[in-house]
Amino acid sequence: MEVSKSDWKLFRERIVDWQEAYMERLVKEYMDLLDGAENASDKFWKLEERIKKDKKHPGVMLELSKGNMIFDIVALINSDVIITADLADFSAELKESVDYLLSR
Repeated sequence: MEVSKSDWKLFRERIVDWQEAYMERLVKEYMDLLDGAENASDKFWKLEERIKKDKKHPGVMLELSKGNMIFDIVALINSDVIITADLADFSAELKESVDYLLSR
């Protein structure tokens, strides 16, 4: 499917907010981890491992490409970064393509 200019523009505007909200959730999870009763060294290494894993997540880092946009949206949905309702302002064609890929 060819992505429209308006969908591409909207995606580039929204991805910043979506990723920021996701990273805010991560920070709260990190704070919970650090508030635990474990030794400081155990908390430090758990946090380091978690950040190492999380920084590769599409909710944190995503290489923007118009050609991959639909697949990126599906990955964001499957990773609980966004929900399908977040696509309300996108075109019907884009939403249909995303729904199709999600149902596979």
